[in-house]
Amino acid sequence: SGLLTRLQTSAPTIRTLSSSNSFSQNIPSCLWKLGRLNHVAIAVPDLEKAQSLYKDVLGAHVSETVALPEHGVYTVFVELGNTKLELLHPLGEKSPIASFLQKNKTGGMHHICIEVDDIKAAMTELKKKKIRILSEEPKIGAHGKPVIFLHPKDCHGVLVELEQA
Repeated sequence: SGLLTRLQTSAPTIRTLSSSNSFSQNIPSCLWKLGRLNHVAIAVPDLEKAQSLYKDVLGAHVSETVALPEHGVYTVFVELGNTKLELLHPLGEKSPIASFLQKNKTGGMHHICIEVDDIKAAMTELKKKKIRILSEEPKIGAHGKPVIFLHPKDCHGVLVELEQA
């Protein structure tokens, strides 16, 4: 009745899932794969103040400001090691960030960006699944890669950007 006997009698039984289990049959097969979280985008009313918070107060590496006229934004990336924050500020009166900031005066989370391995296949399949895409074709995003945005009403209130990995 030593320690070994007590461990053997109290050890839990480990069960494995067989490949014929119904669990594995419920996983949809996709022609594309969802990748890592690329960034979380935050709309900011004062870009210099936001840059200073992340760089001077929190000590993060902060990129230079880049204007993206085709998206109506200025962007700054904050490197976090495993992902990034994208600071967004309006560029022009028709900027989607300007209208976001009119409703959210102090700023806030605007969208999340997730990488995909095949953006065209993702678009085709998501359309079949009745997920609205906010453009007919991908646009070139801040990283120089094709991106699309999914309607927040189809994504539980979150604006989701998909970026070609």
